[in-house]
Amino acid sequence: MGLATGTAAGQSTPTTRAATAQVPTTQAPATQAPTAARGVLGIDIGGTKVALRAEDGPSGGPVRTEEAVLRWPGARVAGAYADWTALAGTVADLRERWEGDFAAVGVAVPATVGPDGRVLAWPGRPGWRGFDLVPALRRLFPTAALAWADDGDLAALAEAEHAGSRHVVYLGVGTGIGGGVVHEGAPLPGPGRGSCEAGHVIVDRRGPVCDCGRRGCLQATASGPATLRRAELLRGAPVEYAELRTGLADGAPWAVEAVEESCAALAAAAVSFGELFQPELTVLGGGFAEGLPGFTARVEAHAAALARPGGPAPAIRPAVLGGLSSLHGALALARLQHAS
Repeated sequence: MGLATGTAAGQSTPTTRAATAQVPTTQAPATQAPTAARGVLGIDIGGTKVALRAEDGPSGGPVRTEEAVLRWPGARVAGAYADWTALAGTVADLRERWEGDFAAVGVAVPATVGPDGRVLAWPGRPGWRGFDLVPALRRLFPTAALAWADDGDLAALAEAEHAGSRHVVYLGVGTGIGGGVVHEGAPLPGPGRGSCEAGHVIVDRRGPVCDCGRRGCLQATASGPATLRRAELLRGAPVEYAELRTGLADGAPWAVEAVEESCAALAAAAVSFGELFQPELTVLGGGFAEGLPGFTARVEAHAAALARPGGPAPAIRPAVLGGLSSLHGALALARLQHAS
């Protein structure tokens, strides 16, 4: 999904892919907005949780902030109604602390959204398929200037801004693999033309089956859940994220091998993107990658081994914003709406 904007009272122009057959609409509960509106709100919707941050203040001056985190109440296959009811409650609590409504809202979305605002696909939470996402957002924020965009595209924009670079490739490792390309300061492929689906670049034709149904996607090999599954197979016992982190720090063979395979796949993707776009910088982010010691250095080492004569490996750096890149991108999108 690419960049798409629209006010609550106007028409939206969401970026789309080819529409699929119509599916039943899941209605979301409405939320009555307070009358006072100030500041901006960024929302980063993820496969396991949602991060929200409100900001208000003059440029360069003191900024007031309020934050909230919601962990989805049900399993990944749960329906969207329960998720959205929980999110509406979190927004209501945040509004109460904010003592008013928000002038503009930006939302980072990982799902594929169709021309009518419905979710066409979201492997991270398949129960959302057919959910009327964009209309539900408008009901949740009826008076705010509202914009939504792909989470990877927004993360790339935020990291490029912080790095002071106009040519950046971003790879975010979390529940899935997000990504974005910024060229000449703008996202590729650009508004109205979709998003950079880095997680679905094929890195191994005989690799594991991805949630999307295709075999060998980067996401199927290098995402957080994929890495944990590999660690469990190597260890012969269940592995939690904290155990993987400790095992990697201690040099446990099962942890090192599991992580190295993910890093090698990410390096292959980074080098391939480098061949195509010649970025000044490749940024590695996402909460899963951020919490593992030496993760970025491992990816960079694998990328260096793939360098060819005349084609140096891309410079790979950890995200300045860590696992919050998409959230800060959502805030930037909200500020753009507030200024327009």
